[in-house]
Amino acid sequence: MKKILSTLFMVLAAVTMSAQQPVITFEKTEHDFGKIHEEDGRVSVNFEFKNEGMAPLVLSNVRASCGCTTPTWTKEPVEPGQKGSITVTYNPNGRPGRFQKTVTITSNASEATKKVYIKGEVIPKQAKPVNKYTIAVGALNMKSTTLDLGTITKGESKSGELEYTNLKAEEHTAELHMNAADAYVGYQVTLPTVKSNEVGKFIFFLDTKATKLYGPVEVYVFVGVDGKLEKTDDYKLTVKANIVEDFSKMTVEEKQQAPIIELAEEQNAGKIAAGKNLKFSFPVKNSGVNALEVRRAYAADNRLTVKQPKAIKSGKKGNVTVDINTKNLEPGAYSREVVIITNDYANPIKKVKVHFTVE
Repeated sequence: MKKILSTLFMVLAAVTMSAQQPVITFEKTEHDFGKIHEEDGRVSVNFEFKNEGMAPLVLSNVRASCGCTTPTWTKEPVEPGQKGSITVTYNPNGRPGRFQKTVTITSNASEATKKVYIKGEVIPKQAKPVNKYTIAVGALNMKSTTLDLGTITKGESKSGELEYTNLKAEEHTAELHMNAADAYVGYQVTLPTVKSNEVGKFIFFLDTKATKLYGPVEVYVFVGVDGKLEKTDDYKLTVKANIVEDFSKMTVEEKQQAPIIELAEEQNAGKIAAGKNLKFSFPVKNSGVNALEVRRAYAADNRLTVKQPKAIKSGKKGNVTVDINTKNLEPGAYSREVVIITNDYANPIKKVKVHFTVE
């Protein structure tokens, strides 16, 4: 009997103690912002709560599930029957798409931990043309004036595009001009007349079958604006590519009969008087079976003009001739690189260091 009375007393004490605790209740525990726009900035919602207990309610901590969500709340004790609030602010900047966040509330209430939730969808802000098209080309603007088409296998074609826009209030016209020698690159102007904030495209087509060139190529195209053509860097577009030979389909027999290039990769042209030119040659040998075709020989430094030999038969040699111009070079030792591209499938690109001294 004593045990029953003791248990009953403990239950009654617990009930009495619980009845004397604060009790937190919310009008709502979830809020859907719906679709919000990133450029509009932060959005907030107020979660109101009431203390329905018999003792003052104190919120000891309110914590969000991520740094993009910031809560503020009633810090002073909320007396029985009174109300408090928690304001939850969400920052959508840089966070496009749907979101759902949790805010955890810790207090001295009978239910020590409660949670409220926010959700919605952030519509990303649209980039304004002025933010993307930063390069002025006359009255037009572009994102880039260089188009790199990458590597193209000989015999194939490739296309790419450069965008342009008009950020002015009045309309303008656009056209392209290029040298006849670069006709292996074609083009199309999608919007010859550009109204304010319209976006057009310069589309370029590179046909490797229309040129004998191999290796890196650069074609310069000039933009004519409003019928005026200025061949300056401010109006220049560059179309780049690297044209390579395709050896992937060679048979075993073809590889056995293939040419083999042999040359010394260090060459000494000797001494040159300042301001003078020197022609220097070095040999290239074919130790393979079929003829060695020098597809291209060139130097990155335009002071060096390189002339390539004709086809070199098996066991024979040909000469690569380098014309060195020392104009504006100070006396001293120099090294310049000459690149030779051939139909040797194992070594299609050979680089030769040409050393010379200007006196």
